Amino acid sequence: MIAPNVLSPPARTLEPHDPVLESIVDPDADPSGSPRAAALGEERADAASRRFALRPVIAVLKQPTLVASILVLALVTLWALVPSWFTAWDPIVGVPQDRLLPPSPEHLFGTDNLGRDLYARVVYGSATSLAATSVAVIVGLAVGSLFGLLAGFLRGIVDDAIMRFMDVLLAIPSLLLSLALITALGFGTLNVAIAVGLASIASFSRVMRAEVLQIATAVYVEAAHVSGVRWYTVLRRHVLPNASGPVVALAALEFGVMVLAISSLSFLGFGAPPPTPEWGSLVAGGRDYLAVAWWLTTFPGLVIVAVVLSANRISRALERNGGIR
Repeated sequence: MIAPNVLSPPARTLEPHDPVLESIVDPDADPSGSPRAAALGEERADAASRRFALRPVIAVLKQPTLVASILVLALVTLWALVPSWFTAWDPIVGVPQDRLLPPSPEHLFGTDNLGRDLYARVVYGSATSLAATSVAVIVGLAVGSLFGLLAGFLRGIVDDAIMRFMDVLLAIPSLLLSLALITALGFGTLNVAIAVGLASIASFSRVMRAEVLQIATAVYVEAAHVSGVRWYTVLRRHVLPNASGPVVALAALEFGVMVLAISSLSFLGFGAPPPTPEWGSLVAGGRDYLAVAWWLTTFPGLVIVAVVLSANRISRALERNGGIR
């Protein structure tokens, strides 16, 4: 009997563009059939990462009030940095024959009793008002956060002493405390800013202490202690970075409050001396002309209100994204 022939399958011929050959020559090539599949996958990954990076921007654009608040603060900041871009009028020297002119295309906010352009004085006054507010926020944030950090981390008698002192500060109205500090420090924009900042340290201290107490019991902090890391290194590397989020949100909220406080003290005459423009002093200067020149108090007051509301809106957005609890 003749055994049947066992036919083996024909050997595969490797074509010039055969996927198997390409996968042997180039390990990064996709053996599924398309040599551009790997590059296409990388492009899709890059596009996905770009969409993920743009997600916060898209979330902001979906909130018109938040966008408007950011634009308001951006405009006021530009007023403070480059006021000459927005007005050609001198904020100090006026034209006597143009005194108490109503708002017009030439004078957007009208003129005051000395013929000075009110819009120019508001624009140039934003530098003084925002600088004083920034100093107040920095003083309150730095001093209050330091007290809260020490109280929450060291605890014991240090915590009790610091927090009882903060309770005393909270029992005194902030404006009254600011006035007392100004009496001790003296008049002037810088002294007003320092006084307002010191009057707000209790709020920053309490928020920072609450966050530190929560973070100090975390596993990674306890592991750092067990590993022999010094306490101030744990404080600097682990506790402070993780506790700063709510304090930053509070700083945004306090920014609006401090704009109002500094404007109030400037209205009372404790700020920059005339003829330096400042938002609070502009409102105070127009109160004697309410019957004949309503714009002297209305427009500076509206700018103050817009800045305060914008800062509060931004602080609410920060609060919802990991801010104050």
